Amino acid sequence: MRAAREAWRRLEPVHGMIYFVPEAPERYAALGLDAAAGYFASRSAAFGRASAELVIAAFYNFDPRLVRRHLPAAWDRTTPERMLAARLEAAGAALRRGRVDRVDGLEETLGLATRAAEAACEHLHGRPLFAAHAALPWPDEPIERLWHAQTLLREFRGDGHVAALTDAGVAPLEALVLHAGTGTVPTPFLKATRAWPAAEWAAAEDALRARGLLEGDELSTEGKAFRQRIEDRTDELALPAYTALGEAGCERLAELARPFGRAVVDAGLLNPSR
Repeated sequence: MRAAREAWRRLEPVHGMIYFVPEAPERYAALGLDAAAGYFASRSAAFGRASAELVIAAFYNFDPRLVRRHLPAAWDRTTPERMLAARLEAAGAALRRGRVDRVDGLEETLGLATRAAEAACEHLHGRPLFAAHAALPWPDEPIERLWHAQTLLREFRGDGHVAALTDAGVAPLEALVLHAGTGTVPTPFLKATRAWPAAEWAAAEDALRARGLLEGDELSTEGKAFRQRIEDRTDELALPAYTALGEAGCERLAELARPFGRAVVDAGLLNPSR
């Protein structure tokens, strides 16, 4: 399980940069959408003309009022097909700008990531956001194919994470506060991008403190153990994608993925563009 998690973690920047690079909001703006509307519309476009309710359910930790502010209104300005094309074009342009397509081992890395993504496609049940993306055609260009493969693996894991949170009785805002309590992502960034009112955020903190999961703004010892159990369960639910590679294949993918992730970081592709 550790090797599978490392394979996902090290390659994840290849997908995750799409939420930070300027290429994405520039292309969404050309279709008449601001950055926030572009995010919700582009990531949900695989569903078709997704409703706010569907995105609230699938994305999990955003304030529903924020989602309803942008959907379904975005579909009055553009189409899911145009959003999907814009997102893929932005991903390819950004990765090429960062010279990620020049990293050694692209062919082998793509082969392993594709095998894992295709294995995940045999496990669609209960994973709606992943299943919607799994139905999309694979791009032609290698670097875009790698982005698509990791996108599938990210959404496969993400749907499993939502299931683990739901099973553990963690509400959307509580999940966000627990994440903030780890210190891995700045709390102001999470508050700004998820848009929950300050009073509701504070109430969620109080509720988690009452359960012994927070001490001040940080996870307590019990909170760390609680969150780790959720992460471990998420890892278990992601395993069907990586079992096809075997332990050696996962270790090899993790080894190959490291310079790709580093290239994304070194190129500044994970720095917020706005």
